Amino acid sequence: MNPTDPLPRIGLFGGTFDPVHLGHLLVAQAAREELALSRLYFIPAAQSPFKPHASPAPAAERLRMLRLALAGQSDCEIDVQELERGAISYTIDTVQDYVRRFPGARLYYLIGADHAALLPKWRAAEELARLVEFIVIPRPGQPGGQPPAPFRSVYLQGFPLGVSSSQVRERVRAGRAIDWLVGAAVAEAIRNNRLYL
Repeated sequence: MNPTDPLPRIGLFGGTFDPVHLGHLLVAQAAREELALSRLYFIPAAQSPFKPHASPAPAAERLRMLRLALAGQSDCEIDVQELERGAISYTIDTVQDYVRRFPGARLYYLIGADHAALLPKWRAAEELARLVEFIVIPRPGQPGGQPPAPFRSVYLQGFPLGVSSSQVRERVRAGRAIDWLVGAAVAEAIRNNRLYL
């Protein structure tokens, strides 16, 4: 993608991706199609500010799984800036970087419906509301949440899948199959590196 194209539409998908699973990939596909995104960036977090005591898998392992999951996806990229910054990952820092890199682009940030009501608590919330539009990801079987004003949002329609990274980790600990939830390559990486045991 040429950053000088008129009004490129860029999607930002942040998360710990611990591990990445098919739900993430289906959401990414739906967002690219429904919003005609020029590019979608997966942005693995070093540490979520809302889970300060969580200990995700090592960054190198999460990054390896993302690379395996996104192999061949030419309109997706992995952005490691939050991993490189380390410590707690704040969305506003990342969004400001994209504003500088892609002046004039329309920026969209994917967020789970269960987090939408928390947006006013995010760091520099008012500036974030001004800089990006949120793509709200529905969770099957849960009521949909819309961000409060002044946040702009669109509700994603396609491919909701009731799977979470915590469920995948629980299945690994229980010795249950995960191949159909994360894909064969990611499942093999989890087994080979003895993650989540």
